[in-house]
Amino acid sequence: MKSVCVADLGCSSGPNTLLVVSHLLDTINKKCHEHHMTTPEILVFLNDLPGNDFNTLFKNLGSFNDDIRKTKGNDLGSCFVSGMPGTFYGRLFPGGTLHFVHSSYSLHWLSKVPQGIEKSNNGNLYISKSSPASVIEAYLKQFKKDFRVFLKCRSEELVDGGRMVLTFIGRRSSDPTSKECCCLWELLATALKDMVIKGTVQEEKLDSFNFPNYYPSPEEVQSVIQDDGSFMVNQLQTFNVNWDGSDSSENGSSGTDKFRSSYVIAMCIRAVSESLLVGHFGEEIIEELFQRYREIVANYATKEKTEHTNLVISLTKGG
Repeated sequence: MKSVCVADLGCSSGPNTLLVVSHLLDTINKKCHEHHMTTPEILVFLNDLPGNDFNTLFKNLGSFNDDIRKTKGNDLGSCFVSGMPGTFYGRLFPGGTLHFVHSSYSLHWLSKVPQGIEKSNNGNLYISKSSPASVIEAYLKQFKKDFRVFLKCRSEELVDGGRMVLTFIGRRSSDPTSKECCCLWELLATALKDMVIKGTVQEEKLDSFNFPNYYPSPEEVQSVIQDDGSFMVNQLQTFNVNWDGSDSSENGSSGTDKFRSSYVIAMCIRAVSESLLVGHFGEEIIEELFQRYREIVANYATKEKTEHTNLVISLTKGG
């Protein structure tokens, strides 16, 4: 094989993006050495929505390449990196051109807020115990629709035998309203409700806003893959991660330190949600909102586990 094409979907623009590329290069090089093969040329496509900060990402490529040469020499062969703006809920690449697809912490974001829930999920930002059944059904329906489109597009773009590794936030429970997947957004809704009482936020604004994400169970993910029929599941694992990104112990206890972590947690949620919140509520509420949110998270962390569940799935085209 003279060349290998790799796509990182939902790459964002932070340092972890190029860390993923580095791991991919190491893995390909290791496999080539094990099988006494010449390391192929590698083309890496970095994909995200057009609003992603690709300029910063590409500015970091220079130092990344320098670091690779210092630590690996020329052992990794030639690597070419290109940007591919666009939604992965649609075709991005010509048919049969990709060998490997990676996506981390992106597929739990939906293409849009489920239709018909605008006036049905009052006081919530996502699914909660108070959400009517119609809201829960609408979220699941939208997830299935989007994930089905994702699989169809990737099956057309991957070569036969091509692989995917997907990581996204999900849940172990069969209950979509369980704390493990809903609590972070419920705490943010609490902060907004406090601001409604204060008069800083209009209640109608809160009632009409919902986040376009869904945290699926392993069974829901496998059901869509099976219905699609294009991929074989090699492995599906779940593991817990503390809200602040630190490792969870095997016995399930949380390692979150409220004084150290509440700021980290609030900033992580702010990073992924601010643009949506600003578009609906306005920029003027953001600082107060996340200050309140940080305090609520710190208080919650003294009483409850602060973990979410990751799903990691390995797939091969042609199952």
